[in-house]
Amino acid sequence: MRRPGDAWGGPFDAGLQLERTSLSWRRTALSLAVGSLLSLRVLPLWLGGPVWVVPGMSGLVAAAALWTVSRRRHDAFMADVARGEHPRANGAGALAAVAAGVAVTGALGLTAVLATL
Repeated sequence: MRRPGDAWGGPFDAGLQLERTSLSWRRTALSLAVGSLLSLRVLPLWLGGPVWVVPGMSGLVAAAALWTVSRRRHDAFMADVARGEHPRANGAGALAAVAAGVAVTGALGLTAVLATL
């Protein structure tokens, strides 16, 4: 019997989509970490003052948290797949937290830029 994922005739692997999603979240965390490290280096020099270390440090903390949550979710999803269960999809809270963090960071960045004009 063919499963929905077998449109091309190959075997269906329920873990592949989860693996791609997990890898994309890890790339996002890595991008955030690199941007935060860059801001740690550049912002204090360009804008002056030690207060400009705060955005970089908070970005590094957020990147570490995102990496950890991504890893835990991946492990839990793969355990569900290994047991033959349908993986639970309860990621709305994590997605809302990332969206809120991006919105707050953007607002703080806009405030900082407007304050230096």
